[in-house]
Amino acid sequence: MSAAAPRSMPQIGRSVLLLRASLIAGALYDVVFAVIMLTAPELPARLLQLPLPGPSFYLHLIAVLLTMLAAVYLMAAYDPIAYRGIVRVAIVGRFAGGVVLGLAAYRGQPALAGLWVVAIADFAFAFTHALFFAPLRRRLPAI
Repeated sequence: MSAAAPRSMPQIGRSVLLLRASLIAGALYDVVFAVIMLTAPELPARLLQLPLPGPSFYLHLIAVLLTMLAAVYLMAAYDPIAYRGIVRVAIVGRFAGGVVLGLAAYRGQPALAGLWVVAIADFAFAFTHALFFAPLRRRLPAI
């Protein structure tokens, strides 16, 4: 073991804890949105000044998918090293979500401008996950 190894171990432990925290925060964000979509969809629509979709079926389906996503995030938070593939998907998925929502807000109708808030949140999660995953990624074998 090299002299640098003992100093890097606390960095790995801290990165794991911070990554876990960011994944749990992402899961909570998704679950809260899912619950609000089911119980009070007019609240985010009013706060973000977004139109509600026609049939409520679409919000219910999105709520189910967000809840499933949150469960997967919690699996990755439990052991980010073992579930590093999920962490990678979370980083790319949040970034892609930010791009899609940002483009919809930019190109869409003025009624979709509230999507900027959600796009920025997705970019923030992507950046945070990537930032805390980077020290781990450099020390892990590729999968």
